Amino acid sequence: MTDILPQPDCSLKAVCEPLELEEPGSKRPPNTGARLWGRVRSKLLRQKLDPQTVETKNWHTDVIEMNGIKVEFSMKFTSRDMSLKRTPSKKQTGVFGVKISVVTKRERSKVPYIVRQCVEEVEKRGIEEVGIYRISGVATDIQALKAAFDANNKDILLMLSDMDINAIAGTLKLYFRELPEPLLTDRLYPAFMEGIALSDPAAKENCMMHLLRTLPDPNLITFLFLLEHLKRVAEKEPINKMSLHNLATVFGPTLLRPSEVESKAHLTSAADIWSHDVMAQVQVLLYYLQHPPISFAELKRNTLYFSTDV
Repeated sequence: MTDILPQPDCSLKAVCEPLELEEPGSKRPPNTGARLWGRVRSKLLRQKLDPQTVETKNWHTDVIEMNGIKVEFSMKFTSRDMSLKRTPSKKQTGVFGVKISVVTKRERSKVPYIVRQCVEEVEKRGIEEVGIYRISGVATDIQALKAAFDANNKDILLMLSDMDINAIAGTLKLYFRELPEPLLTDRLYPAFMEGIALSDPAAKENCMMHLLRTLPDPNLITFLFLLEHLKRVAEKEPINKMSLHNLATVFGPTLLRPSEVESKAHLTSAADIWSHDVMAQVQVLLYYLQHPPISFAELKRNTLYFSTDV
């Protein structure tokens, strides 16, 4: 993942947008802003950072110049394992980085308050937003919401109603990404990978439902809650352009990924493993998204024999 950091006073919007307002007859050629932004994007897309720069985690600075206008920006590459690395919170309060079982017990709820409120706001005014969950929100807004939820700010509902919907969607994704372990747990990860690879439909159904029943109750109830929400988002695909597959691609690697111990065991072929794992993670979530409604009570009552035989 490449992080882009425009330098102060060199915001691409601040530089490019005013250029479109030049008076006819001015010396600067027309469409300079659009052409400059196109050149910046082209530069970013083809930029290949030196592996040593990646290893040292240094920022790489570059300058794009056109018609007397300069855009200076800094960027660095963050490997996928680092961007999704989970760091357990050291604090005893708050919700980010805290086990979901601890949060639900403290709140005396079945689904964490942050999940319920973010989902409610998205469904209220963001479900038809083009690219919802795919388009990133403003980082400062997301951090403000994170701090408010962690502090149990009494004005959080007012903040949510005023905040850009993409920031709220980003806060929800960040919450799941910062859980001490993925929602579908480290322990069950290998079994999910085996289950989704089964070729026999009946065996796959048996396996995938059994794995859900094996999840801790707070994880399972929250997963089913999120699942139904994402299905409702996908129902608006003609408007928001977010299909079930798009949503699975966004959330799959966040809800399900190998533990650090398992990742380190395959360090020599990490790139190939991550690529293969990401595809499998997406397929796991897509399987459940495409499945008929799953009831928590029904799962708990069901005692189908579990088998991974093909």
